[in-house]
Amino acid sequence: MNTITDQKQFMLRVEKKVIENQTHATLGFSHALPFRPGQFIMVWIPGVDEKPYTISLHTRERFAITIEAKGIFSKKAIALEKGDLVGIRGPFGNGFDVKADAQVAVVAGGCGMAPLAPLVEKLDKKAIVIHGARTREHLLYPDRFDMERLFCTDDGSFGHKGLVTALLEKQITSGKHFDMVYTCGPEIMMYHVFKICEAHHIPCQVSLERYMRCGFGVCGACVCGKQVVCLDGPVFGSAVLREMKDFNTKALLKSGKEVALSQYFSWRCK
Repeated sequence: MNTITDQKQFMLRVEKKVIENQTHATLGFSHALPFRPGQFIMVWIPGVDEKPYTISLHTRERFAITIEAKGIFSKKAIALEKGDLVGIRGPFGNGFDVKADAQVAVVAGGCGMAPLAPLVEKLDKKAIVIHGARTREHLLYPDRFDMERLFCTDDGSFGHKGLVTALLEKQITSGKHFDMVYTCGPEIMMYHVFKICEAHHIPCQVSLERYMRCGFGVCGACVCGKQVVCLDGPVFGSAVLREMKDFNTKALLKSGKEVALSQYFSWRCK
């Protein structure tokens, strides 16, 4: 096992690979990494590129990342096998404000479960996890957590047929009290989770995704309104979100061009 001192750049070999489903795989590394749930690392594949990934599993001696195969880099990453070498920088950014002994809800959409998973494992068992995905097969870590979980799928193949926001609203209106709601997933989903929380005066923290190049706030590629996502986020609380005009509206392409969020995510999936 390697141990980090002050260095934030190192090369590691894949220790373990787990196929989660047809489009997701988890790569594990034997390495002690100082980390706060919600932070991210930059992953470099020699000869390919470098991209940011959240940490989906963390212990004192190991960590893992979960990858969705959707673009050139991620398809290369998901094809890595045990023993393959990658470069790591980080961790970077601000993570979640963990309220371990509070009554909280964790709302995940699709692969948004990945950055939330280490957070869930730090929360009290009275927390509620609401997890949605396209189909049953796309639900990440369905048996990983020992706490109440509410599932929903777009096609109704598992749990409630519909949206996580409907399940969250139902929990609140039925009298459930929450001291905090954490969320990650498609930005339109997170926006509606935030609006529900605002309507019911519940603090909310979301994990935003933007194109990142440097990882520590120098290049400006991930600017979202007045915020630099890699430096000021990727986790943002209600107070900042209220003033973030680009939240659920627009983002920057690799060229720096400002576009509607729908165009941005269409580009990111290539």
